[in-house]
Amino acid sequence: MRYYLIAGEPSGDIHGANLMRSLKKVDAEAAFRYYGGDKMQAEGGVLVRHYRDTAVMGFVRVLTHLPTIVRNIKHCRADIAAYRPDAVILIDYPGFNLKIAKYVKTVLHLPVYYYIPPKIWAWKEGRIKQIKKYIDRVYAIFPFEVDFYAKHGIEAIYVGNPSVQTVRMGQVGLPAREAFLQQNHLSDKPLIALLPGSRKQEVVDSIKVFSQLKQSDFEGYQLVLAATSAVSPALYVELPSHIQVVYDQTYPLLTHAVAGAINSGTATLETALFKLPQVVCYGVKFSRIALLLKPLLIKIPYVSLVNIIAQKEVVKELLGHHFKATALTQELQRLLHDKAYRNRILAHYDAVAQSLGTAVASDTAAKDMVESRLVD
Repeated sequence: MRYYLIAGEPSGDIHGANLMRSLKKVDAEAAFRYYGGDKMQAEGGVLVRHYRDTAVMGFVRVLTHLPTIVRNIKHCRADIAAYRPDAVILIDYPGFNLKIAKYVKTVLHLPVYYYIPPKIWAWKEGRIKQIKKYIDRVYAIFPFEVDFYAKHGIEAIYVGNPSVQTVRMGQVGLPAREAFLQQNHLSDKPLIALLPGSRKQEVVDSIKVFSQLKQSDFEGYQLVLAATSAVSPALYVELPSHIQVVYDQTYPLLTHAVAGAINSGTATLETALFKLPQVVCYGVKFSRIALLLKPLLIKIPYVSLVNIIAQKEVVKELLGHHFKATALTQELQRLLHDKAYRNRILAHYDAVAQSLGTAVASDTAAKDMVESRLVD
């Protein structure tokens, strides 16, 4: 069968690659064309456009990049129409993907699968109407999503959480602590991981605060920032000399660190699965106004996946104007030195991991895609 996949950011690229690998297990004739990234490209098929050229986040940036977004949508529609796949698989990235879904269903009349659906239970619940109209099958990645979709008359299939799979795979062959320190020219001091995100604006906002952390507040430790080649190296040049940078080594850093400051997103759940005590950070433009409007826009009390799944505050969230160096320093100190606090977080992590199960999400989804008979 011929599959067209659309992933618009680094995490989607990873999950897309895993799904492609799983589809090849159950469909010997699987062929792929996709919007994605390097991970997907390594699995074969044709990379049409890299996520670096399509990812835009934030209301203001969406407005300023609107012509580019419109061009990308038109290009993607035309490319799908020319390829005539047996099915289109959407991976998160709802602002773009739901527009594609409408075209694929109403004009091309092709099956559309949503693997890793948008978090409409948190905000923009109105998108449920588009999902009901244009999506043939929803593959949920959180257990509670099944009930949420059922309330709206949609049968969602819980396939497991992809982060469970990516962390499990990522733990294979990781360098020992001594080797990791040596290859990155780090000292033997305990590591504090700083994860600024993987998209340009996230990195910029996080680094503004991380740069203000003082070495004198963390004597006996070393601050290490996880950089990604998905954004320009120029974004990291303003970091002070006491903050070390490692590129594309997030999992080894999470493995060998003793605490972490993590930009809100999939990385917060991955950090929990690595059993690393963390504080969740997120910078928001117009932050005071944004946080005042939060109860009107967001349907749940938390933003980090760990807290959302646990339905309680397991880890501290520093959002908007609360995300400052003083508050971050205070919380990191608590993570480092309050043993009871650390142990409580780790116990909650175990409960979160147990609730997600052990199923390989991409394998479960791929098997259903092939067996569902939506693809003739």
